[in-house]
Amino acid sequence: MARYLDVHPDNPQPRLLGQIADALRDDQLIAYPTDSGYALGSRLGNREGRDRILRIRGLDERHHFTLMCKDFAQLGQFVHIDNAAFRAIKAATPGPYTFILPATQEVPRRLMHPKKRTVGVRIPDHVFVQALLGELGEPLLTSTLILPGESEPRGLGWEIKEELDHEVDVVVEAGETPAEPTTVIDWSEGYPEVVRVGAGDPGRFTT
Repeated sequence: MARYLDVHPDNPQPRLLGQIADALRDDQLIAYPTDSGYALGSRLGNREGRDRILRIRGLDERHHFTLMCKDFAQLGQFVHIDNAAFRAIKAATPGPYTFILPATQEVPRRLMHPKKRTVGVRIPDHVFVQALLGELGEPLLTSTLILPGESEPRGLGWEIKEELDHEVDVVVEAGETPAEPTTVIDWSEGYPEVVRVGAGDPGRFTT
């Protein structure tokens, strides 16, 4: 059974943040709220975590995983960014955007797209996630919690606890969570291509 932790949305309790970070370090899989619905998260080095996410979501090996980063400095360690992308991405973050970019050697090969050698990155505008990333000290391997046959991410922690009680190890509740996925921008070819319209305004990347 998954542990259910109720975290204060504006002032996350340090004790609970520590428990969640320790669970991640112990290679547990968490379901957690973000600024664009719930997501599944595991430590980058958790080999089984990646496979569990694919299994829960009903996805294949070509799925683009995302690294949830605390800030732009951390993001820059894991992807190659040219000057044009740097300015545009920096202006749009933190926020509900995911950017697909060429991965650096810091990204384990199993987390990259198998053919393109790319990975998604994002910086959330969410108090709890920012606090957790600070506690953990590294990005989270993450994927939006959209279940097979559905088109929107889950937004209620108790609902996830009921449905995925034996699939995840920890479910975090932290206030209201919008059920709208990120806007995804593929910048891997040197220019922005909007591949999914979601919570973030795509207009800033199409003009």
